[in-house]
Amino acid sequence: MVEISSDVIRGYNDTIILFTLLDEPSYGYEISKRIRALSNDKYIIKETTLYSAFTRMEKNGYIESYIQNAENGKKRTYYRITENGKKYYKEKCEEWNLTKEVVELFVKKTD
Repeated sequence: MVEISSDVIRGYNDTIILFTLLDEPSYGYEISKRIRALSNDKYIIKETTLYSAFTRMEKNGYIESYIQNAENGKKRTYYRITENGKKYYKEKCEEWNLTKEVVELFVKKTD
């Protein structure tokens, strides 16, 4: 079975994470689970990758974090997308469409 190279997907981790935050804020573990489920287990984002992306995106103003109590009383850090994050997400989607268009010119179907 072919696996997705981390080099290939690395540039789109932010896009993938931001997608999960478009409808509602969430926390790390739930975001990770959602990515895995939406990709049908084809992409499992590593915890270190996820949290370094959170740090980078918060620094760039694409997401905001806040603390909220969970049902069990534990505190969790939640993340929500900002207006800048929505703009960045849209730009990355446009970039992806162009990238896909170019790469597909050089990908041949093989048996």
